[in-house]
Amino acid sequence: MDVIGTMLPISSRVSIPLQEIQLQAVRSQGAGGQNVNKVSTAVHLFFDIRASSLPEVYKERLLNKKDRRISPGGIVIIKSQEARTQETNREKALNRLKELIKEVMQVRKSRRATSPTRGSKERRLQAKDTRSKTKKFRRRPGMDD
Repeated sequence: MDVIGTMLPISSRVSIPLQEIQLQAVRSQGAGGQNVNKVSTAVHLFFDIRASSLPEVYKERLLNKKDRRISPGGIVIIKSQEARTQETNREKALNRLKELIKEVMQVRKSRRATSPTRGSKERRLQAKDTRSKTKKFRRRPGMDD
């Protein structure tokens, strides 16, 4: 895990202080025997987007993102329970938060409208003509329109 001291690095210029991230250990769900029943290995991560020190641009993009992990109140909730140890689940939850923020950092290239090429138009018309003839030959003889 690449947590440096008290900061979670997102990129070379952006990092989040670990004080802004709340981690809570809870018991894991599902099968696993006695370990599941007595050890709190699962981790719930809570990150308040509005109260964070992230740049405003990232905050806006995160709040506008349609993701089930982001509550309507602007809090990111991530649950990690795959691993058998709390420390591993903590690292996985922090990595997921990091990936979520990295997703909104990427600027998507805008789509340029293009018109169909002459060849594609001709191929389309040829396909329509072929289909039309196929259907015409299926009709009963003498049923010309």
